[in-house]
Amino acid sequence: MELLETITTEEMVDMCKNGDPAGFTGLYNRYAKEVYNSIYRLVGHTAEAEDVLQESFVAAFQAIGGYQHTGGFRAWVKRIAINKSVSLLRKKKVRMVELEPADGVNEEAPIDEHRFSFTVEKIQQALEQLPDPYRRVFQLYVIENIPQVEIAEMLGIANNTVRIQYHRAKQKILNLLKENGYHG
Repeated sequence: MELLETITTEEMVDMCKNGDPAGFTGLYNRYAKEVYNSIYRLVGHTAEAEDVLQESFVAAFQAIGGYQHTGGFRAWVKRIAINKSVSLLRKKKVRMVELEPADGVNEEAPIDEHRFSFTVEKIQQALEQLPDPYRRVFQLYVIENIPQVEIAEMLGIANNTVRIQYHRAKQKILNLLKENGYHG
């Protein structure tokens, strides 16, 4: 197994394309934890995240023949996993709809986020308190680095809804942090 640590991802992909099971094992061991974390942040349930992880790698390995080395295997398998996570949420009929705006909320009001300095743990706690649609959009955009247009397509919502939910998520996180007395 130590030998796989010295092999590049591209070499492992080539091993997979040639049917070598060591390539599959190496890629799974190298990327499963990171991919699982992305899935779990979206679905929020351990068993479902584990199922989606397995389905994602199976799908990736079944399609490995068509994989091109552009963009990297990590990004490719994470995109498969995120799409499968969103599909699971749709099957569970989790609605990705816009929440009603609070009266008097100015969606375009700038947030002076540079005034604040918080620990990752405090931000994670605030993120967990967000309504699901806000949390998912925030995670896909900030953590997974997916463009807002693609998020809209993935979730089946309007681009403007993604923008609004992202803005509201940032505002709610900052408000939660301020309410809880976190000033960095």
